[in-house]
Order: sequence, then C-alpha cells, then structure tokens
Amino acid sequence: MSLYYEAAGFIEPLAPQASSLKSRVYNAKNLKSTPAQVFALVSEASKWSPILKEVVEKSQLLLHERKLSPALGLLLVHDLLLAKKGIAAPASHPLRAAVERHKARAQAEFTKARLRRGFSSVEALRQHVNQGRQDTHVPEQDCRKVISLDQRPHPRWIRLNSLKTSLVEQLATTFSGYRTVDSLEEIIEENCPESASKILHIDLHVPDLIALPPSADLSASSAYKNGVLIFQDKASCFPAYLLDPHAQHGDIVDACAAPGNKTTHLAALIQHSQSEYGKSKIYACERDKARATILQKMIRLAGAEDVVTVQEGQDFLRLDPENEPWCSVGAVLLDPSCSGSGIIGRDSTPPIVLPSREATAVETTDTMKRKRKRKPTQDRVTPRIDTPEQDPVSIPDDQETLRARLQSLSTFQTKLLLHAFRFPQTYKVTYSTCSLYAEENESVVLAALASPITKERGWRILHRDKQVDGMKRWEIRGDVTACNGDVEIAEACIRCNKGTKEGTQGFFVAAFVRDQDRIVGDGDEWEGLSDSDS
Repeated sequence: MSLYYEAAGFIEPLAPQASSLKSRVYNAKNLKSTPAQVFALVSEASKWSPILKEVVEKSQLLLHERKLSPALGLLLVHDLLLAKKGIAAPASHPLRAAVERHKARAQAEFTKARLRRGFSSVEALRQHVNQGRQDTHVPEQDCRKVISLDQRPHPRWIRLNSLKTSLVEQLATTFSGYRTVDSLEEIIEENCPESASKILHIDLHVPDLIALPPSADLSASSAYKNGVLIFQDKASCFPAYLLDPHAQHGDIVDACAAPGNKTTHLAALIQHSQSEYGKSKIYACERDKARATILQKMIRLAGAEDVVTVQEGQDFLRLDPENEPWCSVGAVLLDPSCSGSGIIGRDSTPPIVLPSREATAVETTDTMKRKRKRKPTQDRVTPRIDTPEQDPVSIPDDQETLRARLQSLSTFQTKLLLHAFRFPQTYKVTYSTCSLYAEENESVVLAALASPITKERGWRILHRDKQVDGMKRWEIRGDVTACNGDVEIAEACIRCNKGTKEGTQGFFVAAFVRDQDRIVGDGDEWEGLSDSDS
C-alpha cells in the first residue's frame, strides 16, 4: 500500500514543482516502491484525473470514506477501474476495502462519464485520453477534428534493424495485413481506435524506417523482443544517416553512445560495404558504467557485437587522438548531453485535477433539495483543484538560471566537438542534440567554425547540397538569425520541431567535413584540450 501513499505525495496541491515529475520521482530518497511504479501511477492518474474527479465526486466516495484524502481516492479509483490487476494491495487492507465498498457506484459513474463524452467503449475512451484530450467531450466519430498543431499525436516510429531483417521481409511477416499509406498525416490523424488497426507509412527520408499510428504497441511482439524492430524516433536516426559511414573510410567513434540506438544504426549502415572494403569497427564510448551496461545489452540484442566495441567507462575527452586505435578513426558521431528540451513528453505530465470532498457534499445537498422541491435547479460547477502551474522559483531567477545552464552546456558541447576535430585521420563528424535552444545548436556550430583548431585542420560545415539524399530533401533547416544571418550555414544545419506534421521530436544535427589534403596528421603531439581551445 506504500505505493499509493508515496504516489500521493507527488500530486498533493502543495507538492514542490521545481523540476519535472520524472526527475522528482527518480531523485526521491527512501521510496519503498520502485521509482518506475510511482512514476507510472502518477502519470496515468494525471491523464485520467478530470474523468476520475467526476467519478469520485459523483460516487460520494470521499464523503463516506473520511480516511481517504483526495489524492489517495483518485489513485485508488484509477487502479480499481483501469489497472489490469486492480488495486495493488491485499484484499484485507482497510483502504482497499474502503474503495471496493463503492465499486458498483464507481463503475456506474465511470460508464456515465464515458457516455457523456460520446465513446462507445472503454478502449475508445482510453485512446482518446492517451492522446492528451482527457477532458474534451468529443464523440469518437469526430476525434480527427480535435487535432491542432500543438496537440498532434506522435507517431510510433520503428527502425527495421537491417542487421537482422529487411523491409521486404518485415512487410511479409510482422506487418503482414497492414495497409501502406503514402501520407504521414494519415498516420498521425489515425487516433480513432476503430480505424487505427493496421496501417503503416514508409518514411521518405530515412531508409528502413516506418511509422505506425500513435496507439500501436509492438512491445510484446517477438520481432521487438529479438531486436528485429527498434523503437527510435525519426529525428534520432538523422545523425548516423547524415554521417553516411562507409567501411573504406575507416573506423568510427560514437562519442556518447548509450543507450545505443544511434550506435546500432551506424552498425546497420556500414554492414553493406564491409565485405568489399574490409571490416570497420565502431568504438562506442560511454563513461557512465551503468549506462554502458545498457549499451552492451542493446548491442547484443541488435546483433551488432561483431561490429561494435563498447569502451566502458571511457570519457571521450580523455581519448588521445594520436594513439592507436584512435589515430586511424575516420568518422565521429557526437550526440552529447543536452537540455533535452526537444524530447516528446519532457515535462508534459498534465496537471492533476483532484476531487473535492466539499464538492461531493454540495452535490449531495443539491440532490436532496431537488428531490424535495421536485423542480429543476442549475448544476453547480465543481471548482477545479489543480497543482500549481508555476515553479516556486520566480520567473526572472529561473530565466537567469536557464541562461547559465545553457551557457555551461554550450561550452562543454563545443569542447567535445573541437576534440572530435583533433583526430588526424577523421574526415567527417556529426554533431547533434535533442534540444530546441540555439545556444546548444547553431551557437555551438558557429563557435566551432570560428576556432583556430577548425581552421588549422581544414574543417568546414557540410553544405546542404553535399548531404545524403534524404537529409538534403529535409525542409526544416537552421535558424538564420541564430547563425548571425549566414544563410549558407543555416541551410547546412538540420532542425526538427516537436508537435508538428513531420511527427518528430525536437532535434538538431549538423555535419562537418575536412579538406582531403589535411586528413593526414601534421605530427603535432596531442597534449589534451586546454580551456582556451573551447
């Protein structure tokens, strides 16, 4: 039962909101339940809270069970009605017994709430809620009409692991019976459960990438469990594809590799040229040993052990470019730590609407009056009790903190990029973030291009017309203003925005190439990066 008490602590109206829910849960100390359990319960209850508020109030649960707080009542009713195994507590536990005494009434009120919203089944309502539309009364036949640019569902992107399969094979097996549609828009709009059965879209920019409707879930499929299918956002596929690695160009370093999606994508891309030009290696650096363990599992699952060597505990900045095997590395994929502001779902847990004990009492009194007077009265509007929307920190201080944090990240990211430029045989580098901030994107590109290291070693940005075909055709480019008005550099940069018709998370990537006559090292001995280099 500690799960519900601990989860309630994160949704009470006065709970601190200085950081994201996920951060608060996973950084909490002395939890008896696992953070994953607490986070999942709070997240799901948040999505359903406007509906569950009605159920709790109209069933008069809080009025009859005084030991239940509004938060506990909401969480327990959520699991009573929506969890596959019901309330996660012994049947004899007093709080479980208290809620289950009202099970029939709660189920009846839940059914009424569903019908008021125009949904014929719980599954249809569940799909509606999962699209973030939990308090909108929209009949399921009209659900396509509610999508706006800032509320677009995110498609389910799946990369077909060409180390183990092919598009043709998967269309004939895992996706046998699926209908292929030409428009991604049709996939995104497919948020009505009755019609979202089996359709897919083959991506037009990245090979071996498909999109399924947002409701699609293949996590239980054998293809996913065996590493044949890899769940990877489209934008996350851009760095490896833009790097366009070939075995004849030598080995590759993935500088910040965990959890391994980009690493295994690199492995899949170079496999086709391995036999003709020899065998290239991918060195996957991960300085965090726990994350390196996850990386190892991902590589084994994807069948990339023969291509990828994990450098467990290896800090990319501590690699000496002049020593073996690094002196012969031909390409570097750099996807460093960033603010993560482009990630879908980051800080997007909806505000929890808690039921009110007072509202229940008021409704009961009004009902009794209506029965006595036998004449219609106006429905009383139940006040919404939401968690605070603003952080306890004042906005000016928060903005100042954000600027300082972005400056620190930008400095570190530039340092990593310049270190990648020091490898004597390296001919190409991609730099990417899942950030929306120019400080981490275009500003890093400009700082790197202005560095003496870059000029001395012949590095330049890879212009749009020289990029691999799918990236050349991608329309969303860098911010011209953030590039100080340099249109050519802005066009060379690639951006993705979240919540748009392209169906990606927020992302940024740029590639750098080197003059051929500068690729052979000049014999300078590497002495590490100094502060002035960044």
